[in-house]
Amino acid sequence: MITPSGPGKAEQIEQGVQYYRDWGLEVVVGAHVLEPHPPRAPYLAGVDDSRRRDLVDAWLDPDIDAVIALGGGYGAMRLLDEIDWGVLSSAALRRDGRPKLLTGSSDITALHEALRFHVGGPTLFCPMAGNRVFLDSAAIRDDVHRWLFEPWRGRRISKPATAVLSPGRARGTVTGGCLALLAGALGSPESTGDHRGILILEDVDEEIYRLDGFLLALQRAGRFDQATGIALGSWQGCTPVDGVRPLMDEFFADRGIPVLGDVGFGHDPHAVSMPLNVDAELVAEEASAWIEIDGGGA
Repeated sequence: MITPSGPGKAEQIEQGVQYYRDWGLEVVVGAHVLEPHPPRAPYLAGVDDSRRRDLVDAWLDPDIDAVIALGGGYGAMRLLDEIDWGVLSSAALRRDGRPKLLTGSSDITALHEALRFHVGGPTLFCPMAGNRVFLDSAAIRDDVHRWLFEPWRGRRISKPATAVLSPGRARGTVTGGCLALLAGALGSPESTGDHRGILILEDVDEEIYRLDGFLLALQRAGRFDQATGIALGSWQGCTPVDGVRPLMDEFFADRGIPVLGDVGFGHDPHAVSMPLNVDAELVAEEASAWIEIDGGGA
């Protein structure tokens, strides 16, 4: 368990660690998880080198099966340029030959995208063990537990509120995550990769005009042109709330590909988990609205 982005709270980290131990897992906590932030940057969980060292050390440890981000915030993207991705690629498999897993959401989008581009293999976009949403919701903990312990193939992801913005069916590899992080990565090596497949998007606490700008940046960069289908998650705290659906309709309703809204992943207090870099089918029909996973690595 590591904090590659913002600082965590000791009590919440302890609670999150205990839940994972109660699941029968042997938890190793990163050496710098509670390191004081740099004097200049109280929004970081320690200096970049320390946060990067915890990430790399965990990934390279042959006894570690999954690297669990305890929280998001800001800072994961600051770690990427000094990582030797060739070395990480050489340690991408567990002792049993299956893929090593990264889990986390929000700012951890930067790590999901980097691992997809440089290493490959599945990752899991899910609520994080050191956050209140995980600690306060037994339903979320149960959902994360199922993704960690049960096969992924054939699982369907949707919520009662899931809506069809544009009908149809699509197949492809699932990529994406937090909209602001995807837009902020434009121009990076990771943004130049192959993004063909199902694109997922969500965000939190943004004004509509900023969401508009992020979407426009991705559109101009061609990210939407590579999408076979699009799944939209939660827009928790984005304002004005009644402006979100019209904005999404403007960008996606007439693209000629299936689009789902309100799938439920992201910063929703009842968020569902979403596998990334795995093949899936998106179904957007009047009586059927879900994403079904074709395969996975957990």
